[in-house]
Amino acid sequence: MKDGMDIHAEMQAIGARARAASAELAFASAAAKAKALAVAADAVWERRKAIIAANAEDMAFARDKGLSDAMLDRLMLDEARIAGICDSLRSVAAQDDPVGAVMAEWDRPSGLHIQRVRTPLGVIGVIYESRPNVTADAGALCLKAGNAVILRGGSESFHSSGAILEGLIDGLKAAGLPEDAIQRVPTRDRAAVSEMLTMTDYIDVIVPRGGKGLVGLVQREARVPVFAHLEGIVHVYLDAAADPEKALKIVLNAKTRRTGICGAAECLLIHRDIVETIGNGVIKALMDKGVEVRGDTKLQSVEGVKPASEDDWGREFLDMIIAARVVDNVDDAITHIRTYGSNHTDCIVTEDPAAAARFFQRLDSAILMQNASTQFADGGEFGMGAEIGIATGKMHARGPVGAEQLTSFKYLVTGEGTVRS
Repeated sequence: MKDGMDIHAEMQAIGARARAASAELAFASAAAKAKALAVAADAVWERRKAIIAANAEDMAFARDKGLSDAMLDRLMLDEARIAGICDSLRSVAAQDDPVGAVMAEWDRPSGLHIQRVRTPLGVIGVIYESRPNVTADAGALCLKAGNAVILRGGSESFHSSGAILEGLIDGLKAAGLPEDAIQRVPTRDRAAVSEMLTMTDYIDVIVPRGGKGLVGLVQREARVPVFAHLEGIVHVYLDAAADPEKALKIVLNAKTRRTGICGAAECLLIHRDIVETIGNGVIKALMDKGVEVRGDTKLQSVEGVKPASEDDWGREFLDMIIAARVVDNVDDAITHIRTYGSNHTDCIVTEDPAAAARFFQRLDSAILMQNASTQFADGGEFGMGAEIGIATGKMHARGPVGAEQLTSFKYLVTGEGTVRS
């Protein structure tokens, strides 16, 4: 970290280098980009001891700051998680290159032949909290899509992100691509974030990945276009026609597998007809796993359930806590989700196709699921290799943001001396 730096001047310099790199990346070959990512995967793995040592510094810093266990889990790296980072890099490397892909083409009576083809966005700024793996995911996806990227990770992951970045730079060097294609803001100072949000001359889009506070700040202050990744107020609704075994497995996994990720379930809705037969058992199983259940009046009859407050509906706990309430039917569940949800991911557990179709049709979350854990709300699980985030807005990119979503398009029009009459 550079002490006493002129943050405005530093960010302008980073932006200028990124813009120059993006011009080269726009026509970089698919083979060069794939090689850069494959070499980066090997380099990150070779550096795993240094990365784990850097992560230990970050973990100590985060504990001193009083981060929750769930946030510490997001931050922690071990060999298994570094192997996962390397697998993601290789997966993105192996994907088809989106740049130049023909999205549509047609002929006009005038004699014109028109193609719509994918093209890079240019320079992407990624602002994220805690999770150091985002450094690799964002770097890889932006590179695959022919974009330069400026990374501003959370203060907690400063050392880990820097160590991972070194591996990515090794890949760029090996492939003969500009090292400035992937840059990191070299300071924890939050003034750098404010600078990024106004760098319209250099940055084409900002992707915020973090909690409500970060995303809200970006949306309020950004002059650069934003792909919003809002908080994950994720619901699981157990319908009257829910299968008991599926309901138990899905809810336990959706809540407890990793509580600190945006796809973790935060609210459980239970159809009134199955409270006694299925719902109470699921509630007890959650508590047996150490989950604090905050329930409505009906569910407070289950021993150990704490009263839910109005603030618990629509709250992203990112912890071993879940809100729970009884609903009268699928429409009641839909109304609750529309009122308190964040358009991220919502799930119905049911064997009734009509109920599932109604849930899918009448909700507009970026991801809707039937009979599957919401922890699958992840670009890697969608076959994208990795993701920058889950976009909850409706413009351009929505849902998991992978390489393809980090492109725009242009029209290529050809004629044979064609003129307009």
